[in-house]
Amino acid sequence: MKILLIGAGNMGGAMLSGLDRYDVTVVEAYQPRQEELRALYPNVTLLDTVPSLDGFVVILAIKPQSLAGLVSQGEAEAVISILAGTSLEKVKEKVKAKAYIRAMPNLAALKRKSVTSVCGDKAFKEEALQLLSSIGKAIWLESEAQLDIATGIGGSAPAWIALVAEALSDGAVNIGLPRDKSYAYVAALMEGMGALLEDEHPAIIKDRVTSPGGTTIAGTAALEEGGVRDAFIKAVEVCYERTKGLA
Repeated sequence: MKILLIGAGNMGGAMLSGLDRYDVTVVEAYQPRQEELRALYPNVTLLDTVPSLDGFVVILAIKPQSLAGLVSQGEAEAVISILAGTSLEKVKEKVKAKAYIRAMPNLAALKRKSVTSVCGDKAFKEEALQLLSSIGKAIWLESEAQLDIATGIGGSAPAWIALVAEALSDGAVNIGLPRDKSYAYVAALMEGMGALLEDEHPAIIKDRVTSPGGTTIAGTAALEEGGVRDAFIKAVEVCYERTKGLA
């Protein structure tokens, strides 16, 4: 499978680190970024402009507002668009392909730990899931509406989880734990909880940790008093509304 990655900024670059098993050509017009990529990925072909799409599976990773100025020729085997808030109908207006896929990876692609939402033409479903699994876990959704909803927990929530991690670290530092130790604990905590959540319901995990009159329930009560649960529910909702607004 020949991959043409158009755009290699934050997300495109993060994906590139997991695509080393493929024959990858990158289109990146910004010269300083090109030099960075050349040093990081010496085996990747770098271009300034978009070549003919014939024979390529195109990963479209430019900024959504740049789609209007995209000029392409030829017909791709498939297009995988990671443009936030951009429907496949808009992509079809600018890029010709045999199949169209929309995906939303997250920054953990840098560590091949992204959770990537995927939808689109089922004729290319298996190939898309295989390709996107190279950067983490790929989840097929039945519609673009579902993908827009999943953007909150898949695409944007890493920033919220980072906010939680920072707050937990601040809490420990506030009462005397060194910053480097607090970050080490939080990082290991996040990794361990991810593994547990693959097998158990979050409510069961919470109940297993919580003892009557213990420390955990006292902290949980403080979180509930601060409206943490409600805040996260609303964060997902406003993220979805903003995604619709971008469209």
